[in-house]
Amino acid sequence: MNMAHTLFLAPVGSGCGLTSISLGLFRALDNHGIRVAFYKPIGQPTGGDDGPERSTHFIRATTSLHPSAPIPLEVAERLIGTGHLDELLERVVRAFHESAGNADVVVVEGLIPHANSSYTSELNLHVARTLSAEVILACSAAEDTMVEVEERIEIAAQQFGGVSRKGVIGCIINRIPVLFRRSPAEIREEWTHNSHLLKPNRCRLIAAIPQNLELTACRTIDICRYLDAEIINEGESLTRRVKKISLLARTVPNLTHTFTPGAILITPSDRIDVILGIAMASLNKIPMAGLLLTGDTSIEEKIMNLCQPAWQTGLPVFRVASNSWETATHLSRMSNEVPADDIERAQLTMEFIASHIDADWITSHSVAPVEVRMSPAAFCFRLAEMARKTRRRIVLPEGEEPRTIRAAALCADRGIAHCILLGKPEVIAQVARNQEIDLPAGVEVIDPEGVRAHYVAPLLEMRKHKGLTLKDAEEMLEDTVWLGTVMLALGEVDGLVSGALHSSANTIRPALQIIKTHPGVKVVSSIFFMCMPEQVLIYGDCAVNPNPDADQLADITIQSAESAIRFGIPARVAMISYSTGESGSGADVEKVREATALAKAKRPDLLIDGPLQYDAAAIPEVAAQKAPGSAVAGNATVFIFPDLNTGNTTYKAVQRSANVISIGPMLQGLKRPVNDLSRGALVEDIVYTIALTAIQAGQA
Repeated sequence: MNMAHTLFLAPVGSGCGLTSISLGLFRALDNHGIRVAFYKPIGQPTGGDDGPERSTHFIRATTSLHPSAPIPLEVAERLIGTGHLDELLERVVRAFHESAGNADVVVVEGLIPHANSSYTSELNLHVARTLSAEVILACSAAEDTMVEVEERIEIAAQQFGGVSRKGVIGCIINRIPVLFRRSPAEIREEWTHNSHLLKPNRCRLIAAIPQNLELTACRTIDICRYLDAEIINEGESLTRRVKKISLLARTVPNLTHTFTPGAILITPSDRIDVILGIAMASLNKIPMAGLLLTGDTSIEEKIMNLCQPAWQTGLPVFRVASNSWETATHLSRMSNEVPADDIERAQLTMEFIASHIDADWITSHSVAPVEVRMSPAAFCFRLAEMARKTRRRIVLPEGEEPRTIRAAALCADRGIAHCILLGKPEVIAQVARNQEIDLPAGVEVIDPEGVRAHYVAPLLEMRKHKGLTLKDAEEMLEDTVWLGTVMLALGEVDGLVSGALHSSANTIRPALQIIKTHPGVKVVSSIFFMCMPEQVLIYGDCAVNPNPDADQLADITIQSAESAIRFGIPARVAMISYSTGESGSGADVEKVREATALAKAKRPDLLIDGPLQYDAAAIPEVAAQKAPGSAVAGNATVFIFPDLNTGNTTYKAVQRSANVISIGPMLQGLKRPVNDLSRGALVEDIVYTIALTAIQAGQA
């Protein structure tokens, strides 16, 4: 029987961020397509928190995995204390295999040494040995020199047999003070260059993780809960993050420097001047984290009414009975542990840690052999990697929109694409400042007013067969989507992404009129990448064509299969209908049957089968009964729906009911790539749509 490869994370002292490191290592392996599981053998409460054990909780909340619940520390100590260590380890092994499933690698998180528990180090050793695990030491460099860190690592390694391939295979150093921005590889190189210990043949430095204060930023609601405060205005307390806490006691002119994004401002309830000053700052669109009023003085109703417009901007306002000094002192003792319901912060921490892990080495070391799966995380990682290689210019017509600006900055930072924002430079700069977005040099800003006149003549030429007038062309170019589309048609940019503010029709119509389709393409269509728990599937067409005929449906089928292949997904295409094979009849099923025959005739090299019911296409057991012998049924990766009603309904049902991430729609068939966004798109949605567009441009 194949055994999972086990990596045991053991802390070197407290304060190393063991949970974050464990989750980050898990994410790094998952991003590389490794079939990885997670297991926390012994639970360990921290800071008086009575919530769930964080590591297991966040794995369950952010993945499809359901690792076994950790054994409570007090239970483990009781078993050890009564001479039942073997019973404890048997329970650990059983739960380990339940958690591992069919994974090739299992990340196991150890216990943090604690003054109140004498068993933690001993338990780490017993568990690592029982699971035949390779040990990775995790430590913090926040307060120690390189020499001191090395000494601590070497001492801790002795417990596990020393720094060798039979004992400790490597270490992860967290919270490294970094004065200047450096790449993960540069930070690792800096630490290994002069080290006698951190060498590949001794104790490999698997990750050197710099300090990142943004990852410690709690939400306003977390402070409210910690203080058991009275909520006066909930506002955006669930989403605003606290980056600074300021105790206000001076006059307003001397306090304005504290009115900054992410600031929690503490002031007595009777300081009406300060309250009004903060209200004015909020009305000026400064997203402060919140206003915390102290003392038992009530604010007059007329003042509250005066401040209502400010409260409506989303500013959280809450109150405690203690005075300002007592409140600030109490806050200073608040734990940095991520609350159980702050999934966003947990995800950000996991991704940050993962980005600094030498995932190539840990992958090659720990999986022999390993079967790579296209998990959602692996697919998104693949998208980013493929986009980086293309180095394409993507125009974003909604350049003044905050999510779009942040996505452009992220794409530049990650090297996904060179983004061009269309909009007034001063507006974009102000939005960036208000949102604390640092626009990298790789983001280009073009003022439509300064360039619009250059595109009037080309647009007239493109639409002269339709009798377009000069006035009409000038009016059309007032729309930045039209402007960006003309830039794309002229080859000045490689792709266009829009839709955060515009309808799908507004995004697609200009492309249909001046970009046109590839020769031989009968219809522009769309696909969604459906990130199922175990793999990524393709659904088409779910966004563009209401009721394609058989010829068009065959065209959509071939386009979608080709897209699957381009993105590393094996193309096993199921033509979906309410009937499987020859079992049904009717106009709708006949259309699917005809489209299947047409697609097969045009592309005999593709695996296409239909008509198939969805369950016959997706579930092997059903396929064995309804479509025996089919090379597609039960194992389909590309699902082609007969019409927009079926496709859109199915994708929405799967997305919402199964909590599945869907990336798209990605448009197919155009000569140059144009992609649409949902108006509710998240920043990451925009980033991955830009990546898709860049890849399409690179493959055109």
